[in-house]
Formats: sequence, C-alpha cells, structure tokens
Amino acid sequence: MQDPGIFLLSLIGVWGAHSQAFLWVLIAVTSLAFALPIFLLPLTWARWFRWRLPREADGADLAVYFGRCLGAFVLIVELLMLRAALTGDGLPYTFQVLIAVSAFMVVVHVWGALQRIQPPTETMEIAMYTAFGLLAILFYPV
Repeated sequence: MQDPGIFLLSLIGVWGAHSQAFLWVLIAVTSLAFALPIFLLPLTWARWFRWRLPREADGADLAVYFGRCLGAFVLIVELLMLRAALTGDGLPYTFQVLIAVSAFMVVVHVWGALQRIQPPTETMEIAMYTAFGLLAILFYPV
C-alpha cells in the first residue's frame, strides 16, 4: 500500500500541461463573479452575496472603499493570470500566488463562519476556495 503522503505529492501538477487553459477558465469565472463587480460596484456585489449593508452614517463609504481595495487586489491577481495564460511567463509564480490566495481565503471564510458574522453565501465559499486551491495544485505547471 502506497504512503498517503507520497500519493498526495504525486498529484501536484498532474494536469500541469493544461495550466494555461486552466488560467483562462479561472480568469473568466473570477473576473465576472468577483474582481470586476467588487471593484466597480462593491455594495451591489455585497447585496448579491446577502451581506447586510451599512447605512451612510454607519460606514457605507468605508465599505465601498474597502470593497474597491479588495477588488483592486483581485484584479492584480487577474493580471498575473492573464500574463501567464498569454505568454507562459511566470506560470509557477502565478500558481503559487493562486494557492496562497486560496489558502488565506479559506482561513478568512472559516473565521467569519466561526464568528457567525457573514451570510451563508460567504460560508459556502469555503468549499469554493478549497476547490480552487486543489485545482491550482493539480494544474500546477511542473
């Protein structure tokens, strides 16, 4: 029987030959569902994901500001993916960033779920970010 750790390590990059195609799919999904809506319309995006929105006196401007900041960082990741998808340059680095983003976003969403401060749609994103991270490992360019 094979050691489970060795088996898991053998999965890294199993679909690495298709890493650029994976990035194209990921760019389309994340740009439309997250990056652009959060950057351009952060409170509209928040409504879609069932967040309770602050009234103006309670910090709506701050929510918009932080939403746009988050959207800007997601767009930076999108540009890294775009460069790697188009040219192949920086493929390993881009996948390392994707794995790190996935891991940190799982932590953020688990923390929010444990504190019960986020809508169920955000808690469901734990599975999504876990899947993104696992897919990034499977498509890792080796």
